[in-house]
Amino acid sequence: MATQATSATPSARAVREAESIVIRFCGDSGDGMQLTGGEFTKASAIAGNDLATLPDFPAEIRAPAGTLAGVSGFQLQFASREVYTPGDQPDVLVAMNPAALKTNLPDLSEDGTLIVNSAAFTKPNLVKAGYSDNPLENGSLDRYKFYKVDITGLTKECLKDSGLNSKAIDRCKNFFALGMSFWMFDRPVEPQIKSIRDKFGKKPELAEANIQVFKAGYHYGETAEIFSETIHVKAAAIQPGTYRNIMGNTATAVGLVTGCRLANVPLFYGGYPITPASSVLHDLAKYRAYDVTTFQAEDEIAAMASTVGAAFGGALGVTASSGPGIALKGEAMGLAASLELPIVIVNVQRGGPSTGLPTKTEQSDLMQAMYGRNGECPIPILAAMTPAECFEAAIEAVRIATRYMTPVLLLTDGYLANGAEPWRLPKLEDLPKFPVTYRTDPENYHVYERNEHLARAWVKPGTPGLAHRVGGLEKDKVTGNVSYDPENHEYMCKIRQAKVDKIKEDMGQLHVNGKRTGDILLVGWGSTYGSIAKATETLRTQGKDVSHCHLRWINPFHKELGDVLRGFKRVIVPEMNLGQLVKLLRAEFLVDAKGLNKIQGKPFKVSEIVNFVNAEA
Repeated sequence: MATQATSATPSARAVREAESIVIRFCGDSGDGMQLTGGEFTKASAIAGNDLATLPDFPAEIRAPAGTLAGVSGFQLQFASREVYTPGDQPDVLVAMNPAALKTNLPDLSEDGTLIVNSAAFTKPNLVKAGYSDNPLENGSLDRYKFYKVDITGLTKECLKDSGLNSKAIDRCKNFFALGMSFWMFDRPVEPQIKSIRDKFGKKPELAEANIQVFKAGYHYGETAEIFSETIHVKAAAIQPGTYRNIMGNTATAVGLVTGCRLANVPLFYGGYPITPASSVLHDLAKYRAYDVTTFQAEDEIAAMASTVGAAFGGALGVTASSGPGIALKGEAMGLAASLELPIVIVNVQRGGPSTGLPTKTEQSDLMQAMYGRNGECPIPILAAMTPAECFEAAIEAVRIATRYMTPVLLLTDGYLANGAEPWRLPKLEDLPKFPVTYRTDPENYHVYERNEHLARAWVKPGTPGLAHRVGGLEKDKVTGNVSYDPENHEYMCKIRQAKVDKIKEDMGQLHVNGKRTGDILLVGWGSTYGSIAKATETLRTQGKDVSHCHLRWINPFHKELGDVLRGFKRVIVPEMNLGQLVKLLRAEFLVDAKGLNKIQGKPFKVSEIVNFVNAEA
């Protein structure tokens, strides 16, 4: 039964200890769900919980209010143990309107807690959401711990004397929901009040209004006799250090800046806005004091071409986009490969083809990364695994680009870009440096003379005696002059491939979670890491002989990978596409790898991988 307040007198509440909780806030795109989720995430981090988040944005920029297309959500798992994913399904669902309830209710666990903003369940809103009758009144929600709360009405009552207009008051209601959540999960109030003041510092009237509503929500949970318990999640045992929550795009940007400091080269970023990669530009623009130059070009082609010019001029060229933008960058990427210049291209993948699903995640650009350029044009490819690990992957991309004088593709995706997790800040002095040396000696200089990494020398234009050609036409293997010689062209194609292959010698040992031979090997890449790692752990508790190998490098593959694959009876490859890595593995190593594929704009649930493996066993 739905429960409503019957008294304002507080009573004793039970406190339940929980190892982990998954909570999801959902509502209209104007209801502030991303802000609410982000603030609750910060509070969980302050409480010492391990955590992972999954923001879910509507694809429509301005979908009509109250419609299914306009629903925005934010899911968070916080725990007293290590967290791999944002959770398969929410234990608690906060729904601000009928559309949010309609789209998110199927994910709620069977014994889950449901809190709804009853004021939003008006006849027009019910019709927009496709309800024939009111679900708050027809008994369909009684199987949940179901609470109807007039969040909108209580917010208006709280701010009736604030002097704010009705629109501004309505926009504060998300803080009422946040306050209730703080009470439910035993979160301290004072740090949140400070956070609100900091966030709305330039508009003190809004800061005080949101604080007032936040406190009202908290005290409503405390005094209204509708919640039977509060839930406490203890702090996780984590490695000592200084931590911050970090999103994948921010970690990528910080990693790129750090990589350039370790290489002692300036960073030039040329970009064009595209979801979900745009915030890489926004973050890098904050680091001008660290020899970072950012440039917003007129289109994707110009953005990529600008990085070629910057790399020729002696800076690390960097650009970021998503699949449609990467397609437009293809020709200039080929030029960078031909000129053998150090550039990092970040592809924050999203659902396709064409415009596809701009705000949803996918791993469907792997074949584009491998082959999406004309001619024989090999480019090294690596993939980040978690939001925080984007930092390390970005540094690795800078290291390889500068050491081997080559463009490098770094693959992330929307899940990593917008997701967040705790990140232990490294000490810069502990990170290995790889300083760049520019050639300045003109004696016996030849443009394509190569070192032990098969890399040509990096020469800044204007260096006396070291003038050399650039352009898209094939070059002589020594002098760099234009050459149409057939044997020379074949040699240059093969040496560029050999340079990429040589990166295998720079990878260290291939990490396998578990035994290196056995029954089942789960192989993944990119953002499937958390789901596969947790599924592996679950399957082992069920007695299955399962190991997990997650690939950072995809081009080239690790030199040990073939032996590892052949050491297992079955190889299963979960990926968010129709089977791109699995095709590459089968072609390269002639192993009978089997794909588990999902292309719904959502990351894998742990249960999906566990159920698939059990069905195959």
